[in-house]
Amino acid sequence: MRVMSTTDLITAYYAAFNAGNAAGMLDLLTDDVVHDINEGERQAGREAFRAFLARMDAHYREQARDVVVMTNADGSRAAAEFVIHGEYLKTDEGLPEAHGQTYVLPVGAFFEVRGGRIARVTNLYNLMDWSRQVAGQ
Repeated sequence: MRVMSTTDLITAYYAAFNAGNAAGMLDLLTDDVVHDINEGERQAGREAFRAFLARMDAHYREQARDVVVMTNADGSRAAAEFVIHGEYLKTDEGLPEAHGQTYVLPVGAFFEVRGGRIARVTNLYNLMDWSRQVAGQ
């Protein structure tokens, strides 16, 4: 993998996400990547991230739009703000019933970068807002 700037790395991550390219996303991660799931658990490792992506693909179809990437001076940390445009395809355990509802949700993501790869991903969004949207309220 060529060495790229942190901004280019995070931009490539979201380009792979929008293309539905899980393998491309995984290639940008360290083997020991830490993933903080919104209002959920912390998972570690590329294989856990792969399983997370597979679960998400089964339940949701999403696109990250209006992505803005910010980095610190040495490129070791980054943040991204964007809007998720999604469709709820299949009921996810513990969440409302799915029947193709659409949603639009602002999201913040935070990254640590090590050796030109993403070592931590933390995603934050308003789950109550998402729940209201898919419930039709």
